[in-house]
This record gives sequence, structure tokens and C-alpha cells, in this order.
Amino acid sequence: MTTEQFHTLQHALGLDQYGQGSMYRNHYVGGENECRPLVAMGYMIERPASELTGGDPLFQVTEAGKQAVRAESPKPPKLTRGQLRYRRFLNADCGHSFGEWLKWQGKSEVTR
Repeated sequence: MTTEQFHTLQHALGLDQYGQGSMYRNHYVGGENECRPLVAMGYMIERPASELTGGDPLFQVTEAGKQAVRAESPKPPKLTRGQLRYRRFLNADCGHSFGEWLKWQGKSEVTR
């Protein structure tokens, strides 16, 4: 499987380049040139074109394709302490600026 085909499988499943995410989807519309070889390998199945897909075929990743993505996805790079802290800020969704959040975090560290 080529790198482009591998990325097509990841994209169809809603995953990032490291295979991370929740597999919140399982479809790829169009892309016949990219997907038909994956169908031949058993990693995707092709559904007929419909009005819903704009006249393009619909491709879905098979269980074998999902297993290939899990097995072959590279490990994500290790994040620095600062990068991890910024991700915690993004996940906090607190409505404050990063600077304000850092000050609040510093105060809560003292009180712990």
C-alpha cells in the first residue's frame, strides 16, 4: 500500500496522520483512483453511486483496513511539557486567555 492510500484510509476513518482519533466516520466519497486499489486489497468496499453522494461511489473501510491503520500508523512525537500544558489549556475551554489560565494554574498549584 502506498503512503497516499494509507492516508486515504486514515482520512476515511476521521483519524490524524498518527492514527489517533475516535473513528467518527467510515466513508470516502469519490476518489475512485485512490480507493479501487484499496478495494482490491480488501481494505475498502465500494458502494454504488447515489443522489446522496452526488453521483460518485461511496467507499467504506473494512475491518481489515481498520486493523492495517492501527498496525501501521506511526507513533506520535513526544510532546514537551509546554506543549502538554497548552493542550490542557485548549481542553479546559475556560473562556480565558492562555496567560490568564497560566496564572490561575499557578495559583491552584500553590493551594494543592
